[in-house]
Amino acid sequence: MKKFLTLALSLALTLSLAACGSSGSTEPSGSAPASGEEAETVTLKIAASPTPHAEILEQVKPILAKQGIDLVITTYSDYPIQNTVVDEGEEDANYFQHTPYLEQFNAENGTDLVSAGKIHYEPMGIYPGKTATLEDLPDGATIAVPNDATNEARALQLLAAQGLIEIDPEAGLNATPKDITSNPKNLQIKELEAAMIPNTLEEYDLNVINSNYALQGGLNPAEDALVSEDTNSDSAQTYANIVAVKAGHENDPAIVALVEALHSEEIQNFINETYSGSVVPIA
Repeated sequence: MKKFLTLALSLALTLSLAACGSSGSTEPSGSAPASGEEAETVTLKIAASPTPHAEILEQVKPILAKQGIDLVITTYSDYPIQNTVVDEGEEDANYFQHTPYLEQFNAENGTDLVSAGKIHYEPMGIYPGKTATLEDLPDGATIAVPNDATNEARALQLLAAQGLIEIDPEAGLNATPKDITSNPKNLQIKELEAAMIPNTLEEYDLNVINSNYALQGGLNPAEDALVSEDTNSDSAQTYANIVAVKAGHENDPAIVALVEALHSEEIQNFINETYSGSVVPIA
């Protein structure tokens, strides 16, 4: 009996010392630190197109660093992969797309990604190729447009706004070349991957290009585009570029801090001064 009590007391003392030694190690990641401890740095991983998205995010990094958030930016030239890596958990968020593109991706891939906030708008423009002006556009001319559904519809609407074609009004943002109801110049619509169009300008008479790809291709949308979408139009809200995350994470503290930083006066001034109207911040 005496030997048993001695063993029990020894075991109790060992457990007590072990508990003291593990103090603080079971605290969940991201929880508030105890008094006197330094705040833990949170890593936020984001996928982005190189221009202008990653460039803008680089300006956000020091803002978030002051809040204990380490923003890790990975650039991708391809659109779909940026949603895939967020859906699979490789990245926490992405910044490259507008809501119609996101909704189309979700519908086609069974994903559940959502917008955490609208950040900026990139007016789509019509750029010269073999033909220098809209007025000189010959009959049977070929016009390159993005081949993804949402941006193709947007490109067709821009061509219609210039009186080059007419589109079935019911098609709206789902318009395809099949919805062209009037084509007096018998224009040929060439569907290409959006990122490739700036590299093939001289192969087509005119080219309809997203501003981010125009910038990546060395074009200045404010100077080189023959016409651009009206920044005060419904398109500015419809096609605003967003920060996207998996559903349920849009209110995560680090995501909220990121969106707030992107909406800050400092970042809005950077966008206006750097891109001269080819990228327009949305408050």
